[in-house]
This record gives sequence, structure tokens and C-alpha cells, in this order.
Amino acid sequence: MKNLEAWEAVIGLETHVQLNTKSKIFTSASTAFGDDPNTHIDPVVCGLPGTLPVLNEKVLEYAVKTSLALNLNVAEHCKFDRKQYFYPDLPKNYQISQFDEPIAEDGWLEVEISEKGKDSYIKKIGIERLHMEEDAGKLVHAGSDRLDGSKYSLVDYNRAGIALVEIVSKPDIRTGREASEYASEIRRTVRYLGVSDGNMQEGSLRCDVNISVRRGPEAPFGTKVEIKNMNSFSAIQKACEYEIKRQINVYEEGGEIYQETRLWDESKQTTKSMRLKEGSSDYRYFPDPDLGPIELSKNRIAEWMQELPELPYKKRHKYVNEFGLSAYDARILSDEIYMATFFEETVKYGADPKIASNWITSDISGYLKANKQAFNSIKMTSKNLAEMISLISNNTISGKIAKDILPEIIETNISPKKLVDQKGLAMISDSSSLEIIVDELIKNHPEEVKAYKNGKTKLLGFFVGQLMKQTKGKADPKLANRIISSKLNS
Repeated sequence: MKNLEAWEAVIGLETHVQLNTKSKIFTSASTAFGDDPNTHIDPVVCGLPGTLPVLNEKVLEYAVKTSLALNLNVAEHCKFDRKQYFYPDLPKNYQISQFDEPIAEDGWLEVEISEKGKDSYIKKIGIERLHMEEDAGKLVHAGSDRLDGSKYSLVDYNRAGIALVEIVSKPDIRTGREASEYASEIRRTVRYLGVSDGNMQEGSLRCDVNISVRRGPEAPFGTKVEIKNMNSFSAIQKACEYEIKRQINVYEEGGEIYQETRLWDESKQTTKSMRLKEGSSDYRYFPDPDLGPIELSKNRIAEWMQELPELPYKKRHKYVNEFGLSAYDARILSDEIYMATFFEETVKYGADPKIASNWITSDISGYLKANKQAFNSIKMTSKNLAEMISLISNNTISGKIAKDILPEIIETNISPKKLVDQKGLAMISDSSSLEIIVDELIKNHPEEVKAYKNGKTKLLGFFVGQLMKQTKGKADPKLANRIISSKLNS
């Protein structure tokens, strides 16, 4: 690499989000995932003569809500177009999409960029447009399994016709990390809205990355290359970083970058050429004659706007500015809506925000992860977490006892107070009771007492441990330390 610092990357993402509808965008065919191939198709999906598509109303609602959450301007008038697409995964040989009149344009998304060893920063990334379209099918490329040794491909049309929104960013992204965080925030947002599960492993969220490089921020844009179907955030970052270096190397060595589509090879950690990139004219867009234009009233848009939840970036600001949490904790808590809601409800029940955050992001999340459970499956209520925190703060139980009983509370949602009473776990906070036990310990360990008085003050921990053992962890730790220290130093 000759002069990497002199170059700047220009990156834009096209993010395809599969919508959580039970039926497809223009037909009642099922959208269930994982069923036998080619079992969720019908004449409309296949585009057979005499069939007519009808827009799924839920798709329109989800598209508008997503647009509003991404600060886009929703159009009161839009239309569908046919995109000529001669490829085996589209049985009609065209895709119904939106071209020159999309549902929404000109928005932005706030993204927090954090990298190990560097200061985090917040960046607003522009969004060019959002449009509705139908998905294509899935090709499965087989090896040399036939007797004659020839290769072949199979096609599954179950995914064909499933509702998508495509979100096209502006070329505001400059690093692989920014690209990864932008895609992550898109997924976080659609999950908050409930319009998509954003499951990248099942193809519910896929990203195409457009990358070019130029000699500094004032130079004109270079020739862009598209990397198709990124299916993980780490792959997005790695593919961007590799492609940026590849393009700079080509230019530095006097070569030329061609507008092409490339694929990310995960095993080799490189991009490889797939085909020369088509232009929009190659798709021969024209208005779909079977679907009329869409008219949206301002009142309907306003109604859907009112139904939006508080979005992740707003929660992050609130947790830092109002609750006094660190940016890191705010980011973890706001990652999914179930955890964020649980946290906020716990605080409403009177728990200290920082203490509640620690329990949720550490002990509770750790337990769920170890037991392969999702946060939305937790039986424990926020009220009971607040109650448990209260038992600790008023010295009814110690933090250690709380950690011991936490799994049972998570699994059964039993009241922490009731559980403590049933098992007799309340802390011993009566100094006279503890003094009797401490006196007995000092009497039974003369050598340790002598060593302590001779300067081995770390033996204080030994006596505290012995006291905890005898009281089965129920002694008030602060009171125990004070009594033992007083007795040893007298």
C-alpha cells in the first residue's frame, strides 16, 4: 500500500428488509419460512395469464411506518413499476418494484460509531429513498451429483413474492465500521417497529454495498463496485475494508476500476467478480399496468406516525442524559425493545437506573445467554426485579444472596420477598447476634488473631469468610466487617 491516507472511501448501502406479513405482497400465498420447496406459490406468484396482483394493505402500513421512523418524506402519491429481470429465480421474468415514484424519499438515520481503542462518535447518514417491491426466489447451486458429472441448479419459489422494502442510503458512509453500524441500526429500528424480525441468517435482512474510492474529500466520485447479498454485519465491515484496499491498489498501480458486481468470499476473506453491473436502462422499467397508483391521505400518515414506538437512538440519548448511564450501557439496553422496555419499567417501579442496568445487562442477560433464551421469553417481571433491588438496598439480603436466588426468580417469577421469607434468607443485621458468633471465632482461632495483631491485616478477610460460612451468607457484610475489625483491634 503506497499512500492509503491520501484516499477516501465513498460507501452506500442498499438494504432489503423482509416484512413480517403472513401473506405475500400481491397474493394470499403463505410467507412461512423453512417449509418444503415450492409449496407457497400460486398463479399470481408465477404471473400466469389472467391473474391480477392486489397490494397487501399491511405492506403499505409497514412501509410507511418504516419510512417515518427513518425520517423520510412519505409521498401522498406513488406507483408500482415492472423491472425486467430475466433470471431463473423470478418466474414472471419481471419484478414488481417502484422506480421513479417511490413511497418515501430524503431521510436520515442517526448511528453511533464505536471502535475498540477509539472515541465513539455519532453520525447522521442520509437515506435517499425507500420503496416497496417483491422478493425473488432462491437458487440452490448443486455440485457434480448427477451420473453424467454435470452441474445443475435448483430453484425454490417459496420466497418469490414476499414483501420487501428496499432502503437506499446516500453515499455518506466512509468506513467499513460505519457501514456495519448503519446496517445494524436499520435492523434495530425495524425490530422496534415490529415490521421485520431482521433475521439475517434466514435472509430477512440483506445488504448490497456500493463502494468507490477517490483522492480526498474534494475529488469527484470514482467508479463504484457493488458487493451483493451481505448476510452479517462483520461480513459488511470486512468486505468494505478489503474492497477499499483493493481499489486503491488498482489505482496506485495505474489500473482501472470497472463498474461491476462482486461477491464476498467468506472463506478467503476476499471479493471476487460476478458480472458487469447493469444500469437502470437495462431493466426497462415501466408502470405496472395491473396495479393502480397509491394515494395516501395526510391523516392516515399522521395516524401511523402516532403508532410509532420511541426509537433506539432516542432511547440512547434518554438513558445517558436522563438516567445517567454510560454510552456503552445505553447502547446495550436499547439494542432490543424487550430489554429496553423491561429496563424502563424496572425504573418506574423505583429501582435505581444504574443498578437496574447492571442487573439486566450482566446477570440476567448472562443467565439467558447461558440457557439459550431470548429476552422476550423471560418470566421474571420488571416489578420483581425492582423488588429484589429494593431488598438489597434496605439490607434485607446481600448482593450474593440476590445472585443465588436470581435463576429461580427468572424461571418462576416468584416474588423475591416471598422467596427470601420461605427460605429464611434475610440478612442478620442484629449486631448482638453477630458479636456472639465473632467472639466464638476469635476464641477458636488464636493463631490467626496473633498473626493479625502482628501486622497480617489481610486475615480480616479470613474471619469475615468464617462468619459468612457459619451464617450461610446471611450476615450483613458491612456490619460483619465493622464488628470483626473492632474486636480484632481492641
